[in-house]
Parts: sequence; C-alpha cells; structure tokens
Amino acid sequence: MRLIVGLGNPGKRYEQTPHNAGFLACDRFAQRNHLADEVRKFEGQFRRGRVGGIDVGVLKPETYMNLSGRAVAEALRYLPAEPADLILVFDDMDIPAGKLRLRKGGGHGGHNGIRSVIESTGTADFPRLRVGIGRPQGRRDATGHVLGKLGGTEQERFAETIDRAAEALEQIITEGMEAAMNRFNAMPPVGSEEEEKR
Repeated sequence: MRLIVGLGNPGKRYEQTPHNAGFLACDRFAQRNHLADEVRKFEGQFRRGRVGGIDVGVLKPETYMNLSGRAVAEALRYLPAEPADLILVFDDMDIPAGKLRLRKGGGHGGHNGIRSVIESTGTADFPRLRVGIGRPQGRRDATGHVLGKLGGTEQERFAETIDRAAEALEQIITEGMEAAMNRFNAMPPVGSEEEEKR
C-alpha cells in the first residue's frame, strides 16, 4: 500500500495556517477520492481507501510537528508498507508560495517534522511533496508567517495550491513519482503571471 503522511499541528488554532499545508492536502486528497472517515490511530488521524485500484492510507500525526516521526514509525510497524511506500507532504518556506516541488528523497532541510521522520524510520529515502509557502513579507517573522492566518488573495492562492497538491498526490499514486515530478515541478506558482496567460 502507499502511505501518505501530511505534516501539521493539531487543534483549531493551526487549522488554516501555512504550516498545516500537509494536513490540508491530505484532507483535500481524501475528499476528492471519497476515502473512509478518519479514525484515531497511529498517534494521529488515519483513513484508508483505494485510488486507481491501489490501497492507500492517509495519516495526519497529532504528535505536533517535531515528533511526527513517532506516528509514522508506528504506522509502518502495523501497515503493509515500507518507508519507500511513504509520501510525505509538508510546507516549505524556501519554495515560492503557490509552487510545488516533488523529490524522491533527500535531507531534512532544517524542517523539524522531516528530521523526526528520518530519525524514526532510519532512512531519508522516501518521496516527498513540498508545498511552497514562501518567505514572510516585510517585517513579519518566520513563526508568525507559518502559524498565522492568511487573508484575502493569499488565502485563495493557498487553497488553490492545496488543490494542486491533492492532484499531485493522485498522480504519484496512479502514474508514479517520475510522471508527477515531470508535470508538477515544471508548473509556475499558482497565481503567477505565466499561469494567468495560459
């Protein structure tokens, strides 16, 4: 089976913040593909279903970001999945807002959630989908940027980016990582001038 893990923080306070891009992408993916309702399992919210004939699990760890690996390791112990079957979805400030970047593996890049997953699974060789949230504008600090609520056009762009992330997850499942990388890595950010000209 494939195991999609979205990184984020539990609780209403964080619900629609950029740092919860992983949770939001999981919810959108599950909605689009009519997966089963969530149940409390593996120290998080878990659901399961079939996408393109493939068994898929979706996990949102509720351990808070820095301990996400604990939930992932527990899920891998009980599910018919290996680390290579993982697809990790998370926010990334080093990628422009509205842009997706898919990779087959790599380091943690300073992201505490990824660091925790690498430490808990003992490998960095798992696919990941990074959702660009960009750097804070003006004098806003990084914490305020990732954990703050978005307004107006920022929120619209973020919602469209989450839709695109859910679509990318579908393509990874049904056509493979290579096909998804070729398509989504080449796309301009949501709302960019290049995209509007299409």
